[in-house]
Amino acid sequence: MNKLPLHAQDADDEAFAQFVENSPRLFVLTGAGCSTASGLGDYRDAQGQWKRRQPITGQVFIGNELARKRYWARSSVGWPSFSQAKPGTAHHALRSLQESGNVTQLVTQNVDQLHQKAGHENVIDLHGVLATVSCIECSHTTSRDLFQSQLVDNNPWLSSLTAAHAPDGDADLELSNLDEMHVPPCGQCGNIVKPDVVFYGENVPRDTVRHAMQALEQADALLVIGSSLMVYSGFRFCLDAQKRGQAIVIVNNGMTRADDMATLKIQGDCGARMQLLVSSLIQ
Repeated sequence: MNKLPLHAQDADDEAFAQFVENSPRLFVLTGAGCSTASGLGDYRDAQGQWKRRQPITGQVFIGNELARKRYWARSSVGWPSFSQAKPGTAHHALRSLQESGNVTQLVTQNVDQLHQKAGHENVIDLHGVLATVSCIECSHTTSRDLFQSQLVDNNPWLSSLTAAHAPDGDADLELSNLDEMHVPPCGQCGNIVKPDVVFYGENVPRDTVRHAMQALEQADALLVIGSSLMVYSGFRFCLDAQKRGQAIVIVNNGMTRADDMATLKIQGDCGARMQLLVSSLIQ
């Protein structure tokens, strides 16, 4: 596990450890706060407000060719760094909790697969993954790395662009003239290729939600790590747990939409809190 300096254990850490000891079957929901230490950005500040403009919606991506070109131009800059990100302390700590039997199901709102890279098994990627792209018509799938090569081969000027990295493999890049940009179509049917993620404005697949909800129903409690829960796709798990009377514990560096529902709310860095938790449990 990556080592961070452990802050002095406080009452919240002690309550957190006690909670985990008393809840042997945890359903864990993670958000962007787990991946910020890996160099990946988040969308919201500590008050839950947007830190940057909202990401593209699925409707705009499919229906607006210019917006689609802008997305892929920005993504071409962000993808190399995004794809090379390494798991952080929070990811490794959660893997340790799975190994100890404390985590029965992990659901993530992130699309970076860093939990899997840390060795976590049976992860539900609620919003999909950026590592693959698929045709919206025939569903032919290819790797994002291959699509990146095709994208740059068709538009060599993309490799010269630089920009600050934004969440989800995006980049803070403004482009005015994209008329000559060529986005590779599906190699099977020639239709539009889309990242295998749930864009804003799109719905999480029903089977994915049903699978996750079944796992939550069988758990002792809900543990939320690094999510503001401002998006309903994550907040719904808190609503479901509250309805059933399950305990809800939230670890986040800032406010969340479910603070008033939490049995225990722990403020602070996710990685440091999780590392201290694991260290206290294995002593």
